[in-house]
Amino acid sequence: MKALQITKYGELKDSLKFAEVDKPQISDSECLIAVKAAALNPIDYKIAQGYLKDMLKLDLPAGIGYDVSGEVVEVGSGVKDFKVGDEVFSRVPQEYMGTVAEFVAVDSKVVAHKPENVSFEEAASLPLTGLTAIQALEKVNLKKDDRILIHAGSGGVGSFAVQYAKAKGAIVYTTTSSTNLDWVKALGADRVIDYKNEDYKEVANNLDIVFDTLGDDYTFEAFKIIKEGGRITTIVGPPDAESAKQMGIENYEIPENLNKLIEEKSAKYRHTWMQPNAKQLKEIKAMVEDRTIRPIIDLIYSYEDAVKAFEYLATGRAQGKVIVSLAETFENQ
Repeated sequence: MKALQITKYGELKDSLKFAEVDKPQISDSECLIAVKAAALNPIDYKIAQGYLKDMLKLDLPAGIGYDVSGEVVEVGSGVKDFKVGDEVFSRVPQEYMGTVAEFVAVDSKVVAHKPENVSFEEAASLPLTGLTAIQALEKVNLKKDDRILIHAGSGGVGSFAVQYAKAKGAIVYTTTSSTNLDWVKALGADRVIDYKNEDYKEVANNLDIVFDTLGDDYTFEAFKIIKEGGRITTIVGPPDAESAKQMGIENYEIPENLNKLIEEKSAKYRHTWMQPNAKQLKEIKAMVEDRTIRPIIDLIYSYEDAVKAFEYLATGRAQGKVIVSLAETFENQ
């Protein structure tokens, strides 16, 4: 089968190459999925560029991609929840990385049936961003009437989080650029802040929760706009003790300046290192089917143009998810 691989670290046009590889063999607990679509995420190209090589030890060449939707074509003898022909979606664990390929094997425990009312491309856009948003917001006990700022409402995680928070009854503020205002408003946020023309700290303050999707100064500025005892949930700021352990960081201590801010505001600070979760995928499926959540896609690329898709994603200009579709690949076989 043909698969896109990271052959070396560096510029995407040099590091990503198609190769002929063996079709995966499955164990008793695994499904073999014929890939119909794969969503691309910033972590993918950051891995290929070498930014995460100290954290993720890969034997190159290695597959690329974590999000997948497709059709089950083989099941292991111990698999009870799926059968050949089922349409499924998943965010695969690290050891299964490589969803930009014709087939992927994955443990059935992290697979779910895809939403019936969306395409394979739309389904593929949901797992990583949806799981990240849900897990990050669950860590700070998001509830009805919470006032929350979600940074970068036009991003993959942000656009899902805005919809999810509204579904939970929260009062949602979000930031975006002038060019994205209208479609981010359409996601349902109560107040969309044009960060190019407004200071978000003046518009959104005395908040219950800040969802930090940007990191750097934004992580620390969050403490200025939460109320006493407020909560900050981040996916890019410094780890907390729990996420540091998940990331394999030993003897970790929260940075002193961050710990001081936590103590001064009596704040709750949580970092999310997202974990694959089939139960939460089922929750996403239900929300998509009742139209509480809608997938947000920017562009769909053919399988042959997968490298171009990664290069486009790396520009940072995507409004929603970037998808590689393999549907036509199989129709032509």
